[in-house]
Amino acid sequence: MFEIDINNLYKILTDFGIDSKIQSVSQLQRYHYEKQDCQPKEVRLIVKVSLFSHQPLVVRFKNERDVSLDLIEQQSRFANLLYENGIQTPKQFTCKRKYAKWYTIGNYPVIVTVESFVSGQLAFVDAKIAEATGKLLAKTHNISEKAAFHVNGSVLFDPLQENDLFSVSVFRQYEKELMPLDAALYKRIKKQSEKCLQKISVFQYEPRYAVQGDISNCNLYKAENGEIGLFDFNRSGDNNLYFDAIMQAIFEARLMDYPENKAQNNEEIILCAFLKGYHHQRPFSQIQKQVFPYLYALISAFWKIDLLYDENSLLKAIKTNDKENIRKRLEEIDRRVHALPDFPALD
Repeated sequence: MFEIDINNLYKILTDFGIDSKIQSVSQLQRYHYEKQDCQPKEVRLIVKVSLFSHQPLVVRFKNERDVSLDLIEQQSRFANLLYENGIQTPKQFTCKRKYAKWYTIGNYPVIVTVESFVSGQLAFVDAKIAEATGKLLAKTHNISEKAAFHVNGSVLFDPLQENDLFSVSVFRQYEKELMPLDAALYKRIKKQSEKCLQKISVFQYEPRYAVQGDISNCNLYKAENGEIGLFDFNRSGDNNLYFDAIMQAIFEARLMDYPENKAQNNEEIILCAFLKGYHHQRPFSQIQKQVFPYLYALISAFWKIDLLYDENSLLKAIKTNDKENIRKRLEEIDRRVHALPDFPALD
């Protein structure tokens, strides 16, 4: 298992221009790749380093598939661009004008970055925080577009490819199992999904710019001045900024943690608040408002949790040949893909 010691950290801190005695080290995150492989070389370890004469730091160690030194350097430079333009985000430190550096520690080659530690991590999202987060996201989009900044990494929220929210392709791969049950219903869903995909494809060839890519309550914090900040650019890459805005908004409205006294928090309230905040910083165009119902219908109808992971998921019903539940799922998918909600009133 990948391990670090105090000497490793002193070497890294010196390289990144930090001269201070270490007070303590605590682990913030570790991916246990060794549980999947007897001799893994994949690493993701994040530690907090407290110092006697310097602000606390976060040191990240990474060696993962599809992750390169160049990608992490781009992601770090994007974080620094936002920092220099007034976005609340941790300061990135450099070693010989580079933000990322290869080290070999205990026979493990790892890419290392160093940034300031921030406190005030948000534990939940309410309407007020959602609106502030929407404003924050819009500001990052404006900065990225103005600088024409790019990060050559895959993103979580591109609706024109496999993404973390929904999947039309997963639904279609079970055509042989679904068609015999109700061919007309399946074809109706397929036809409408194709229409929705065609509608959102109007943005397919628009410019793409760097996005943080994973705004969630675990990556948000409240700074001392009360502003909302963000960290963790692990999923930063290029995306259509409209797609990123809508899918981040729906992610926040559906999948974040909410106050205990609002366990049944209304998705519509959070979604509207987020989009309102975004709109005030970066107004949505008429075509973007017109496309919204079709993008929302796709996300809602082919929501991955309902297709794959829920206790009553479509996949589970197919595997158990539960025809009654399969039909219920198909009818619900049909209802959702044809329900085209208007863009929320934001003004």
